[in-house]
Amino acid sequence: MRDRWLIGGAWRGHDHGRWLSVRDPASDREIARVPSAGPDEALACVNAAEQAAGPWAECPTPERAALLERGADAMERDARRLADLVTAECGKPLREAEGEVRYAADYLRSAAHEARRLRDEAFDAGRPGVRTLAVHEPIGICAAVTPWNFPVAMLASKAAPALAAGCTLVAKPAEETPLSAFALAEILQSCGLPDGVLNVVAGEPAEIVGCWLADPRVRKLTFTGSTETGRILLRAAAEQVIRCSMELGGHAAFIVLPGADLDQAVAGAMAAKFRNAGQTCICPNRFLVHRSMAPAFTARLALAAAELVPGPGSEPQSTLGPLINDAGVDKVRRHVQDALARGARLVCGGQTHPLPGRPDRFFLPTVLADCGPDMLCFREETFGPVAPVMAVSSSDEAVRQANASPWGLAAYVFGPSAEAESVARRLTCGVVGVNEPAPSNARAPFGGVKWSGYGREGGRWGLGEYLTVKYLAIRQST
Repeated sequence: MRDRWLIGGAWRGHDHGRWLSVRDPASDREIARVPSAGPDEALACVNAAEQAAGPWAECPTPERAALLERGADAMERDARRLADLVTAECGKPLREAEGEVRYAADYLRSAAHEARRLRDEAFDAGRPGVRTLAVHEPIGICAAVTPWNFPVAMLASKAAPALAAGCTLVAKPAEETPLSAFALAEILQSCGLPDGVLNVVAGEPAEIVGCWLADPRVRKLTFTGSTETGRILLRAAAEQVIRCSMELGGHAAFIVLPGADLDQAVAGAMAAKFRNAGQTCICPNRFLVHRSMAPAFTARLALAAAELVPGPGSEPQSTLGPLINDAGVDKVRRHVQDALARGARLVCGGQTHPLPGRPDRFFLPTVLADCGPDMLCFREETFGPVAPVMAVSSSDEAVRQANASPWGLAAYVFGPSAEAESVARRLTCGVVGVNEPAPSNARAPFGGVKWSGYGREGGRWGLGEYLTVKYLAIRQST
């Protein structure tokens, strides 16, 4: 297990005494102590990335793609060790962690595939005697800032297209989950990634990212996190006119239409809502269910949710892991209490599930009925295992309520196929699962609109975020 930074191909620490304590949220046990980087290390990352930038950009695309494919193979061979590390750092059940590792590996494969397809584009500009081309080039040094809830997949989603495009990367994982990021970097290094192409440090975000955004050599920022933090980073990036991709807050709606297959809708709600204990950016936060379906849907969802087994993600019987920290528990509790005070009805859950000798972070799966748009859980992202259900009278009302949020990352629609697709097309968001609870795919465009940010990850759309286009107008010389 690597517990140091990767800068310029070397695994480094420091001797100035600042450390991050990486703890298992299910036990509070310290897993590792990681040196906390500051401006000096952030600058060293950019220096290393600059030194590697020219040779890496000139490396033939098939060689870059082959390296990423070797990385994907290595991740899949080492999936169990990586999953154990993810579970230890962020708490999710081991089966979910293994799924995340496979998802991350697919980002490497997808980026390699799209890079191989990239070609210069000839086009007719209507100028006789002039050959016109659009040429794709790497944008340059990129900075990536990733969250704790998908520590391997979120770095892979950014590193894979950046490296495939010929960019070099400086990356800062979340303070809670640096070890998974170091493990991914180590795998890519073992597959032949040249020194300085990928540099990873952990530490105080303001010091590290502030240094990168003030450096004119950094030409791209890719960030996944809260809208509030995203705004701060965008203001800083504007000073150097840095290109940005921002995946910010989510607040997904889950719409159930008349005639929906109730078994399918409940199973979809369970899969989408309670993954990682509700701590995902695209988990549904507002359930908008037609009045004709609401009583049965709510009752069956509560029965299914009550069967989940809270516990440490490392234990095979656990199907619902802990929340990441005590602040996360406090927010979930506050949202539930606010909903009840405003007239919601508690159907199941509503409190933590104490486990002997463990921190009080295992929040029971919670279903609330009779909810409304004035409640905190309908106005803010809960980021926990709470499913608030609001009955609506029509698909038009469901669409209005879904679109009323300032966020627009993801949504779900369950119902007869033609009507469900029609509703999906009217939703103002970047990703919609139509009778599908797991729309995320490394080969598809993933990202949001409005306060959920802009830019896309995955497939050719993700690769394009790391490329700039040069226009060549060529007249033959005599």
